[in-house]
Amino acid sequence: MRRESPAAHRNAQPIALALRAVLPDVGRVLEVPCGSGVHSAKLSAAFPNLDWLPADLDPEALASTTLWLDEGSARLQAPQHLDVTQLPWKLDPVDVVLAVNLIHAAPPQVTPGLVRGAAMALNPGGVLVLYGPFRESGELCASNIAFEINYLQQTDPRWGVRELDDVTALAATVGLIRESRIEMPANNLLVVFRRRDVSTTSDVG
Repeated sequence: MRRESPAAHRNAQPIALALRAVLPDVGRVLEVPCGSGVHSAKLSAAFPNLDWLPADLDPEALASTTLWLDEGSARLQAPQHLDVTQLPWKLDPVDVVLAVNLIHAAPPQVTPGLVRGAAMALNPGGVLVLYGPFRESGELCASNIAFEINYLQQTDPRWGVRELDDVTALAATVGLIRESRIEMPANNLLVVFRRRDVSTTSDVG
């Protein structure tokens, strides 16, 4: 069955606008998770020169995304199964790993799996892009506190909004240096980490 996602329809445009300053002109994007497939269709259409590979752990998400393929770009590929905690990922190198609303809606081990897997999968100079809510210096806005308590932890007690400084520190250990932090609607952030040699130093943006 093809799933709908009002939130994905709503935030696809602002995400696409933010990504225009981030994504390469040509290359290969891994989108994980692909969820309903709405983002796969809309974002691939916004970047028709990029090869777009959706992936997910959930068979129902893969089935739904398959039913959205016709509304994406000609370079939108069939979705494939991917568990980000199973390293290394069995796929060809990519230039972008895009994770929208993943690490807060997943058990804690997903974050290191995603970060380490991306570091291995990305071509030199490639980027890991995370979108969603984050704690910053331990602080979280009221709406995201309510979201965490009333939805995330009610769904699974292991879920929760992650601390951006912790993710940044983890990423740096595998050569992914935080390059930008972009404020997005509804108290979300779009955070970009670029793959560099682990000996490279950089100011955090």
